[in-house]
Amino acid sequence: MGRPANPPLPGANDPDSLAAFMVRWLGHLAIKHYADATLVDRRTALSQLILWCAERGIEQPRDVTKPILERYQRHLFYYRKADGAPLSPRTQAQRLIPIRGFFRWLARENFILSNPASDLELPRRPRRLPAAVLTVEEVEKVLAVPDVGDPIGLRDRAIMEVLYATAIRRTELTRLGVWDVDWARSTVMVRQGKGDKDRVVPLGERAKAWLEAYRDQVRPQLVAGRDPGSLFLSRDGRALQSKRLSERVRAYVEAAGVNKPGSCHLLRHTAATLMLEGGADIRFIQALLGHESLETTEIYTHVSIGKLIEIHAATHPGARLQHDQALLDALIEADADRDD
Repeated sequence: MGRPANPPLPGANDPDSLAAFMVRWLGHLAIKHYADATLVDRRTALSQLILWCAERGIEQPRDVTKPILERYQRHLFYYRKADGAPLSPRTQAQRLIPIRGFFRWLARENFILSNPASDLELPRRPRRLPAAVLTVEEVEKVLAVPDVGDPIGLRDRAIMEVLYATAIRRTELTRLGVWDVDWARSTVMVRQGKGDKDRVVPLGERAKAWLEAYRDQVRPQLVAGRDPGSLFLSRDGRALQSKRLSERVRAYVEAAGVNKPGSCHLLRHTAATLMLEGGADIRFIQALLGHESLETTEIYTHVSIGKLIEIHAATHPGARLQHDQALLDALIEADADRDD
């Protein structure tokens, strides 16, 4: 929305203001062990609503009505960013979900008589397929790009092997600690993944071997002073940043010449799709990816075209060529005669 994450909010010193109640609600969520990133996102979304309300002389929860929230929802729909683009349905929903939770809490705690957001409908989010998925051969090209004779190259190879093997998100990878790897069982503990949930994912023999090489040969060189405990470290000994990680992986994808866009999520999408094509049950894919709903995982059934092509060729009567081969050969021959 173009505003800072923590702007000075109107009525911050008034205990009955929207701003004051927002602080109390966020404190309530913190006590319930919501992730810091979740608290930041909800503060940002509510701050934007509070500023919008203040511009219209609305500063207390009791003054917020259902029509006002519907007006705010229309504001989000018609809002245009600096480049003229609208907010995506996903972004609009992300702005509205914290508002529903905030007013639900206010009503439950009897700070307001009724919940004006109880009937607030979220915009439908289109179910988009991943922009691209790599083939097995293309994955190998990408993984082969880093110079493993260089310490940073070896680190990056280990990073991409882990991303590909585990299908974890880039933020989840940057949060991995040294002790999150179970070397005996070849598994990785993903702590506070999306939805603030932990899960254990398999690492696989190859990714484990590259990770051991990084652990033994490179990581000790990167530790500067006190060991921060993060598994993957930057040149200055700090935990990797998500944005920087994406930049490096994207550069390797481009250098591989596969002509497909993407970075860390490209490896995540590819792992899920290839496993599904290899015969993995979709419920196991759901567990690997850390999806709360199976519906989210089912998008990969639309991407996994390999098995469908194979079954189509084997079972569809019109998929086989032999019926029309003679006719096609005659047409090709006739066309050659015309050229002569």
